[in-house]
Amino acid sequence: MHIVATLAVLAMAALHAYILVLEMFLWTAPRTRAAFGTTPEFAESTRALAANQGLYNGFLAAGLVWGAIASDPVGFQASVFFLICVAVAGVYGAATASRRILFVQTVPALITLALVLLAD
Repeated sequence: MHIVATLAVLAMAALHAYILVLEMFLWTAPRTRAAFGTTPEFAESTRALAANQGLYNGFLAAGLVWGAIASDPVGFQASVFFLICVAVAGVYGAATASRRILFVQTVPALITLALVLLAD
């Protein structure tokens, strides 16, 4: 993969690792609650659900790192697969939770996917 595409894939992995930390470990913290627009009560009652979501974001991050470091064709294939997963998850999140997810997750995933496809 081209260097720019690889760096973009790694940036997407970092984003999802950050989301993992927010959802698994900092869900009830004031800054995380502000970012997600939740109340202390809601954050506490959904802590386990958020941690589960965070774990899934961690799997996305791991897959993206795998795609960035694996030799082609596996690296290319893993990058494409996990970027599509991120984009689909973002569309679903935008439709069901917050439209902001479309711009935080889906648009960057599609731009990165385009870079990966162009670099091949």
